[in-house]
Parts: sequence; C-alpha cells; structure tokens
Amino acid sequence: MATVTNFLCKPPSSLSKLQKSTSFHSPFSILPFLPKLKSQSTKHQSNRTQSFIPKATASPGTKKVKSDEKVLKVHSIEEFDEALQNAKNKLVVVEYAASHSAKSSKIYPFMVDLSLTCNDVVFLLVMGDESEKTRELCVREKIKKVPHFSFYKSMEKIHEEEGIGPDTLVGDVLYYGDNHSAVVQLHCREDVEKLIEDHKIDQKLVVLDVGLKHCGPCVKVYPTVIKLSRQMADSVVFARMNGDENDSCMQFLRDMDVVEVPTFLFIRDGKIAGRYVGSGKGELIGEILRYQGVRVTY
Repeated sequence: MATVTNFLCKPPSSLSKLQKSTSFHSPFSILPFLPKLKSQSTKHQSNRTQSFIPKATASPGTKKVKSDEKVLKVHSIEEFDEALQNAKNKLVVVEYAASHSAKSSKIYPFMVDLSLTCNDVVFLLVMGDESEKTRELCVREKIKKVPHFSFYKSMEKIHEEEGIGPDTLVGDVLYYGDNHSAVVQLHCREDVEKLIEDHKIDQKLVVLDVGLKHCGPCVKVYPTVIKLSRQMADSVVFARMNGDENDSCMQFLRDMDVVEVPTFLFIRDGKIAGRYVGSGKGELIGEILRYQGVRVTY
C-alpha cells in the first residue's frame, strides 16, 4: 500500500512516507550512447532499425511478434512531438529501446499485442541507438536505461517505468488508459454524489476505488477491478477516483479519512457501509461478497 502523507496537510505521525511506485528490481540495459553522441551513416542507421523486430523473435523464450503496424516508429524529436499532439487526449505509451537490449526485444511483442487490442491508445517506439536524432530525443527525455516506458495524456507525461515485465505493462495501460470499461471514472466530489444518488433506488452496492496516479499497488489491483466490474455488473457498481487528479478529489480523500491507497469504499443506500485498504485480490473479492450479504470465512 502507499500512503498519501505528501498530500495531507497534517498526516498522523504513525504513517509511513509515500512509497515510490517506480522502484525496479529487474535488470535493464544502460544506454551506451547517451554520454557522447556519435554520428552514423544513413545506411548503417537503416540496418539497425530493421534488425530490431527479427531479434525480438530470436531470443529463447521470447514471444513471437505479430504485425506491429499499429506501433508508430519515431525517428526524431519533431516526429515525437507531432505524435503526442495528434493523439490529443488519448493515452500515449512510448517504449524507448535499443537494438542491443535483450529485454527490449522481449517486452516489444507484448506492446504489439496491446496495440492490436487497445484501439484508444497510441503506441510509439523509439530506437535510441538508431541515429543521431533519436539519441537527441533520448537525451531530451532523460532516458538513460532501456527498456523505458513513458505514458502521456494531452502532451503531459503522467507516468514512467523502467525494466518492467509484461504484467506491469498491461496493468499500466489498463490503469492510465481505461476509458471504456464498466468502471465509472469520477473526477470530482459532485461525480461521487451523483453516482451514489443514482443507485439509491436500485440498491446496488457501489465499490469506489480510491487511489493515486503514481501508486504501484493501485495499478496492480486495477485489472482485477475491471474484471469484477464485468462479472458483477448485475449487482455491483464499480467506480474509480484518483485523489491527486485535482483539488476536489484530494479534498474528498480528506473528508473520507483516506490515508492509504488503494482504499475501497463500500456504499449502499447512500451511506458508506465499510472500507477495505489494500491490493489483495482475494481479500477485495471477499469484502465485496461480505457487503453483499454473503458469509465469508477467512
């Protein structure tokens, strides 16, 4: 769990400091081209770019690459900025890779899979050692190790990760790019009040997932929230709010005494019936069933 002590005016002294969600233990490649820029011939640049995709299938245990036509290859700062601008309010996922990086090759097929299924997300690939121009882009974006993933919305960087695996990548895309699932996205206190009022009559249980944008445990549990929102659609309404999205959301967290995230609030008949703090899948499902009147034994 992560605490929200950085956002509360006077947090309880017993709370631990906000944990960083971008601490990684997987090894990744250090880019050798960043300290000193070296020019390469056009012919050599082209060969290195084309060799990346075949390498992704050559390493033992590497997933086979499908058609990657939906992944936009970016070759310069100008192309990068234009791609972000054209994406408007869509989520943009950028992978910074290098031809010598085995981990870049292994994670790339999973990004290709996501590009084929997530039509409302834009995927970009930057080969850092392709040319002088891509090196300059990596220097500007302060990319020092690959694979490195950056996430943008409305031309603003909202998240970044290094050395991640497929599960984390999928979780990040779902968490930051979810626009069409059964989970209701709430952006202010008024949204919460309207949601509660709408479901007073049908008496459905409302499960409100309260988190932060850069909360690792929040990202980790969110795919489970999406699955449950589909499986329990007849009896449960799932909603989400990120406390650090704006002042109204943060004030809602304070008013609800939320000091750790993710926190799940269980609301029925317009009242908060209880809460669960944590990211355990089994525990979350058990709590939801309990507030639905199902006897659960732990």
